[in-house]
Order: sequence, then C-alpha cells, then structure tokens
Amino acid sequence: MDTNTQVDDALRVCREVFAAKLGDYGASWRIMRPESVTDQIFIKAKRIRSLQIKGRSEVGEGILPEFMAIVNYAIVGIIQLRHGFVDTKDIEPGEAIGWYDTVVDEARELLHRKNHDYDEAWRGMRVASYVDFILTKIERIKEIEYHGGATVVSEGIESNYLDVLNYSIFGIIKLTE
Repeated sequence: MDTNTQVDDALRVCREVFAAKLGDYGASWRIMRPESVTDQIFIKAKRIRSLQIKGRSEVGEGILPEFMAIVNYAIVGIIQLRHGFVDTKDIEPGEAIGWYDTVVDEARELLHRKNHDYDEAWRGMRVASYVDFILTKIERIKEIEYHGGATVVSEGIESNYLDVLNYSIFGIIKLTE
C-alpha cells in the first residue's frame, strides 16, 4: 500500500472515532483552552511512552488508540487556536466535523509535501522515536504558550500541533502495517 492511501486510512479511522465521540458528548471540547489541549496530548504521549517502557497496560487499552487520540486532540488544538474557546458548547456536531475536515485537509496536504521532501524517512524510524518527538514538540508548544504565543524565529503553536499530528499518523501506520 502506498503512503497516501495509508495516511488517508489512518485519518479516516481517527475521524470515525472523533465523530462517534461527538455523538456521545457533543462538542464539549470547545470549552478547552489551547493549553489544556496541549496538556491532554502530553498525557496521551506520556502514556504511550510508559506502555512502551513497561511493556504492559494495567487498564487494557493499548498504544494505537492513544495515537488516534493525539491526532484528534491536535486537530482540536488547531480548531481552538483558530476559533477560540468558549464557556459552553456552541456548535453542533455537523459544524464541528466541518472544522475537523478543514484541518485534516490542510494537515494531509502538509504531510504529503513533507513526506516528499524527506523521502519517507519516517519509515526508517522507530515508533518510540515518534513518541519522543511528540513529547519534544509538546515542550516547545508549552514554552510558546508561556510566551503568549510569540516566537522570534521558531514555528508557532499550530505548526507544532501539525507536526504532532503527523508523527501520530506515522505511529498509526507503523502499528497497523
């Protein structure tokens, strides 16, 4: 299977989970400030790393669902940066899916361009490295958040969320090959 198809398949599964959760909870995530989204991604990445190191789960949930959650939280983070946070749910699931799809389309295009330039280097990497890179990106995002979103020469928060999303997609692909 080619990379584009694998990326599309991974994103489709993540979207299915996102849509199902919208059915259960609505767009309750709209109340989250971007910093809270960043912390949620941090928690998920730390759990993956912990499971990789310990080799077992006490609650029975594996690594793959955590990578999918990171994809979805990265998308939520971008949505929150673009649309702001609110005090109560302010959109219906259909609008949330529309925002989600917009971010996914942009992320997919960026992933394809980067994959071209890097000549699929991610295929030679280990899944553990994706997690370490995600955790590094989260630390960078936190620093930028501490500085009110301002950077001097570095990419901003949204770019880092997109990188987190991409590394998570690579993890999903590797774990499902």
